[in-house]
Amino acid sequence: MRFLPLFLAFATFAARADIVDCHCDVTRPETLTARQCSLCVEAEKQPPDVRVFILKDVNPTKPGRWIVLPRAHDREFAQLPPDLRTELLRTAIEKAKSLFGDAWGVAYNAPALQTQCHVHLHIGKWMPAVENSKFITVERIEDIPAPPKGVGFWIHPVGKTLHVHIGDEIAETVLVR
Repeated sequence: MRFLPLFLAFATFAARADIVDCHCDVTRPETLTARQCSLCVEAEKQPPDVRVFILKDVNPTKPGRWIVLPRAHDREFAQLPPDLRTELLRTAIEKAKSLFGDAWGVAYNAPALQTQCHVHLHIGKWMPAVENSKFITVERIEDIPAPPKGVGFWIHPVGKTLHVHIGDEIAETVLVR
């Protein structure tokens, strides 16, 4: 029993540790061969003046999904500069609307649960059945707050507003596979 607090502390730390062991370094191409660095490789393929780009999700279990990424390399959405966060969200929402009309959703998984080393937003069709009461309402993309470091979020439209759900670690599960 005396080791129980120590075990619980270790288990909590281990559960919050990054699943991805990220050693991506774009100045050293040999570090980019790992699967978790594949989005960094895609970012490096973009012209230097591109700030945000869109890719079809290649995961065969997510056929209706797209991802939106900054060209800049970072691991945390919250650490991106505010103007880049807004541009990333605006690009994601515009693409989502073009694909899914008013049934779109945008999701960002907490870094501890990501399988890639590069910031990316998932876009897809939102599942209304997952709606809950833990959200804030905003009218403009610029008013979407940055989540705390290490936290995920998901966004969907409600009329002329957006519901922003902050705090779920795994957020992409609100999107149809």
